Amino acid sequence: MSESSSNRRFSVWVLFKRVVLFLLIGIVLLQAYFWVQIVAFRWIDPHSSAFMRSQALQLLKIEPPKSVRQTWVPYEQISVHAKRAVIAAEDTGFMQHHGIEWEAIERALKVNRQAGEIFQGGSTITMQLAKNLFLSSDRSYLRKAQEVVIAWMLELTLSKQRILDLYLNLVEFGEGVFGIEAAAQHYYKRSASQLTSRQAAWLASILPAPRRYDKQRQSNWINRKTGIVQKRMNQVQIPDS
Repeated sequence: MSESSSNRRFSVWVLFKRVVLFLLIGIVLLQAYFWVQIVAFRWIDPHSSAFMRSQALQLLKIEPPKSVRQTWVPYEQISVHAKRAVIAAEDTGFMQHHGIEWEAIERALKVNRQAGEIFQGGSTITMQLAKNLFLSSDRSYLRKAQEVVIAWMLELTLSKQRILDLYLNLVEFGEGVFGIEAAAQHYYKRSASQLTSRQAAWLASILPAPRRYDKQRQSNWINRKTGIVQKRMNQVQIPDS
């Protein structure tokens, strides 16, 4: 092997190591950026999220343009029915797990392999909050990995009550409708504190596809799911207020 060839290989190897090092540093800095914000959320209410901002831009492009509706309400002013309903509908093990249910993720991976696309995510409430706060709605395994890391940070830093508080105030309930207060006003013309058991169960039932059911509110399927969620509500634990 000539000396020039050896030098070229050495240079490529050095360049490769530097690129890897810079990537690792970038990943660490990104996680630190997320964690600093999460720590701040112990005391500060975020009045928007990455997903909310993305939807706001999309709503400006339609005719006529629309704006996002979201009003922050303290945890104590949210109906206990709403708290029970979202846990019953989205994450019955919320009070027991540490933000990630590996069995649910494994089941989702199996379904995705069979479907040949990312069809399910196996997300807990904490993972959904992680996605809403910082990430996009794009489906990829890289985004899912970041979602898991942020969920771990959320559980390590915040109480279950605070996580549920953030989730209820930021989750999407319809086209441009974010948070339980805006949802209660949009669908029932009342405040989040006044939601009945049936109303809360219906709102929790539309969470997987809120924009669709905003337009198809009398779906037989969603009505059946509402009944199931309502029956489960008294069987789940919620964080103390």
